[in-house]
Amino acid sequence: MGNSRAYPVFRTADAVEAWTQALRLNALLEERDDEVTLMAELVTVEEVRRMAAVLPRAEFSHHRARVDPYAREFAHLGLDIVTMQDALLEPELPVSTLHYVLPGSVEDEFVRALGRGFASIGLAGRWPDGAETDSRGVAAYDGVEVAFNGDDRYGSTPADRHTVFVHVDKWGDLARAEKLAAFLGGTVLGDDQQGW
Repeated sequence: MGNSRAYPVFRTADAVEAWTQALRLNALLEERDDEVTLMAELVTVEEVRRMAAVLPRAEFSHHRARVDPYAREFAHLGLDIVTMQDALLEPELPVSTLHYVLPGSVEDEFVRALGRGFASIGLAGRWPDGAETDSRGVAAYDGVEVAFNGDDRYGSTPADRHTVFVHVDKWGDLARAEKLAAFLGGTVLGDDQQGW
């Protein structure tokens, strides 16, 4: 089926502003999924504690795969980080979580709980068809995503700023991305990237 193409359309040093702009774009979707994707890399004990308070049912794992030398298989965190002592949690860092929530449930708290690690919020849906740009909405690909503490949607280039992406179909749709960037008062900020 392929992946969407994601265009960066807004950048700021303010996480709340990035999230606010993403919500403005999300309101333009003709259809919205009933699930929001939250992902965060947590690099300090304090960040883990804040995020666990926001997402008490989330599972946390090692951010990078670790191999158990005795079992010769991937090690799983398997620890209750909510009750775990700080001294035991520290050597397990960084940890990450990938969690799905209902729209409008905890996203604002999630943004406020973020720390220095890469994180994202994904809002999938379907853009309306656009006759003036000959664009068609595709539910399998369309949506909005915020990459916190990063310039790309993978966290491979950490930054002290946050980037809003619009996802379009797998063939790309620069005309739609330009129109959405203009809605925010800007322009497309670089090449498209592989999306979800």
